[in-house]
Amino acid sequence: METNTINKKEIEKFSKIAEEWWDPNGQFKPLHNFNPIRISYIKENIIKTFGLRSEDKILSGIKILDIGCGGGLLSEPMSRLGAEVYGIDASKKNIEVAKIHAKKSGLNIKYFCSSPEKFKKNFKFDVILNMEIIEHVEDVILFLESCSKLLKKDGIMFIATLNKTLKSYIFAIIGAEYILKWLPIGTHEWEKFIKPEELIEISKKFNLNLSDLQGVKFNLIKNNWNLSSDKSVNYIAKFIKK
Repeated sequence: METNTINKKEIEKFSKIAEEWWDPNGQFKPLHNFNPIRISYIKENIIKTFGLRSEDKILSGIKILDIGCGGGLLSEPMSRLGAEVYGIDASKKNIEVAKIHAKKSGLNIKYFCSSPEKFKKNFKFDVILNMEIIEHVEDVILFLESCSKLLKKDGIMFIATLNKTLKSYIFAIIGAEYILKWLPIGTHEWEKFIKPEELIEISKKFNLNLSDLQGVKFNLIKNNWNLSSDKSVNYIAKFIKK
């Protein structure tokens, strides 16, 4: 039996609300709020790692693969910064929405309905984005192995996900889904959350070495996300392939 990383239940869940990707007040409002800190962290770390000069199209010449790209919320900002962007998602509906929006925005982003283990190119990427996707895949080990194969030596992989703690259950599921109604009930399954140390150990097997690890915390008063030393709920990691 062929193994893959696609969790059909998760794909169906996100396909049902695919039309709402670009509605800042819709079901994906939390991701819209989350985007500024994600973009800033990714951009600054790419600049630092590859020694890029500050200019308008600062990521020019950088090939980025956005895995689990959804409707393109991260792919589009990366494209505007000058990167050559490819986006893959296992949901056909998500890819359709992403393609339409990129065309309307005048952006040349190459989108494909695929999972990383089935995505074949005759080149490797400088940067891979795995943002809020790893907690939705079927097989984390196969997923990370497949992602590593698509990444150049000395390339960067960014992973943003949720820690497996009591606090993450209270905040990300009970708080965000049931009390604040930020997300549809059932968006997350706590069993699929992963501790940073476990993610680091699995990644090492595929030559992905941790370069940076930050917590990401929501400020209720300012209504925005910031980097934090607190990694107990959300965290973002930067890996370099050696």
